[in-house]
Amino acid sequence: MAFWNRKKPDVPAAGEGLDRTQLPQHVGIIMDGNGRWAKKRGLPRTAGHAAGAETFRTIAYYCRDIGIPYLTVYAFSTENWKRPVEEVATIMDLLHKYLLEVLEKMERDGFRVHFFGNLEPLPPALRDLCLRAEETAASLSGKRHQVNICLNYGGRDEILRAAQAWGRDLLAGRQTVEDLTDEAFSRYLDSRGMPDPDLIIRPSGELRLSNFLTWQSAYAEFYFTDVLWPDFTPQVLDEALAAAPADTFVIGGESLYRQTLDRCDTVYVTKLHRSFPGADRFFPNLDQAPAWILAEVEGPYVYGDLAYTYCTYHRRKA
Repeated sequence: MAFWNRKKPDVPAAGEGLDRTQLPQHVGIIMDGNGRWAKKRGLPRTAGHAAGAETFRTIAYYCRDIGIPYLTVYAFSTENWKRPVEEVATIMDLLHKYLLEVLEKMERDGFRVHFFGNLEPLPPALRDLCLRAEETAASLSGKRHQVNICLNYGGRDEILRAAQAWGRDLLAGRQTVEDLTDEAFSRYLDSRGMPDPDLIIRPSGELRLSNFLTWQSAYAEFYFTDVLWPDFTPQVLDEALAAAPADTFVIGGESLYRQTLDRCDTVYVTKLHRSFPGADRFFPNLDQAPAWILAEVEGPYVYGDLAYTYCTYHRRKA
């Protein structure tokens, strides 16, 4: 199964009919339904995983082409080790082939690959390829579409690993209890330095997260579809993007603030990234704040190539 060196499949023109000002910065997808897809066709489950791998390739390219900077996919969970040995071996083999091709094509095709999860239990050859892929990605310059692959990943496990790492820093005197905040803890997660997902998509008809991005999805929009993952197309992704409520993905849009403050007198907090297209227009300070709100600005904070500011908004008293 080839992932990156095949002729790019025919798909609708990138972004056709989409409002690019409304696109999310980060999409997470639970790639579910491979086994059921194969069963419906009288095929072994391994055939479903092979078909799903090709779908992943198509969607990764499509996200790149329409301008979604981050795509995170659930490839193999901490619970998936319980599956039949042959099925697990097939998934590992597909990942191995994929990473070999990533190493060859990543720079040319404008991608950067990162892994979420505990890579230690993986077969040594696959683990080494993961590390090589991340090292190669770290050396690449310029704007790139980042694909995060959740491999031997579970949301609870990620939080536990982060808590353990923070605890070790606490014992070593590098942290204090007073230092622990939402933002500080996020720097210990696999997703450190990235925006949280704006949109989580789950194919296959299941209506649950299944331990995917448990921390990061706190404020994400969710989209569920009965389409099985091997049948998931760019058109289905377009439907998910179009189904999100208006202003969901507008970073700093005044209408979003107004909608929120129309419902409450308290606060609305948003995280604004300078790396987002047009984000320079959405860094309000107290002088720039519309007349109907008060804004309290904290930051900017800089981590890696991201810079962001927390803005807390209150309804202005009459």
